[in-house]
Amino acid sequence: MSVNPPVALSIAGSDSSAGAGIQADLKTFGALGVYGLTAVTCVVAETPGRVSKIEPVSAELVREQIELLLRSFPVAAIKTGLLLSAEIIAAIAEALRGSGSRPLVIDPVMVATSGDALLQDDAIETYEQGLFPLATLLTPNLGEASRLLGRPIEDVAAMREAGKALVKKYGVAVLVKGGHLSGNEAIDLLFVGDNVIEFSAPFSRGVATHGTGCTYSAAITAELAKGLSLEEAVRRAKEFVSATIAQHYAWDRIHALNHSPTR
Repeated sequence: MSVNPPVALSIAGSDSSAGAGIQADLKTFGALGVYGLTAVTCVVAETPGRVSKIEPVSAELVREQIELLLRSFPVAAIKTGLLLSAEIIAAIAEALRGSGSRPLVIDPVMVATSGDALLQDDAIETYEQGLFPLATLLTPNLGEASRLLGRPIEDVAAMREAGKALVKKYGVAVLVKGGHLSGNEAIDLLFVGDNVIEFSAPFSRGVATHGTGCTYSAAITAELAKGLSLEEAVRRAKEFVSATIAQHYAWDRIHALNHSPTR
């Protein structure tokens, strides 16, 4: 008799280069033995280092995807990624409210690694009022944490203060990701109530990353879907994302630009 794997849902944007967004989430879920579902919020024409164009899915369709999936599958954990607009965020919050109790990991995607804006200016308030209160965990990087707090975060000491401030502000657990800091260690801090837990891994030099935040939050979601505690889920996800960075692909971009695919 076969045993079905745990099920996780990613509510996020589609990345045409497949290194981030729902494509990265599905790869991560599969690698960790979890069956992945998706509710697509927007379609992004991008390659690593460049966002060319973004078009949203209607808020009504986003909500319908979520509600249909939650009625049809035993979803054990949910994550959100690129949500783009206040209207889409509000529709997601409405769909999730009253849908049952399960872990929700919110990766508050605001800016691409390339520097391109990925969240409309009026969406943060809707995030804060509608979606953040439903979260099990928020996973901001330093830029996102800075935007949420309105102040720079330039070292580990500032990360500690920022994490405490975010927990106080939103009343949920927060993982502040320090991968953009300089140094030999990539340090992340998990804030759960008054407790602070540090996770670190050797910093990989010379790697132009794309989609690590998506992969990290998806890995946490996968481990939560398996029933792990939040601390252990983050620990295993940190190990997973560190390994994926260390074993990254390196495409020949000149070849890719000058040669079209064969049919």
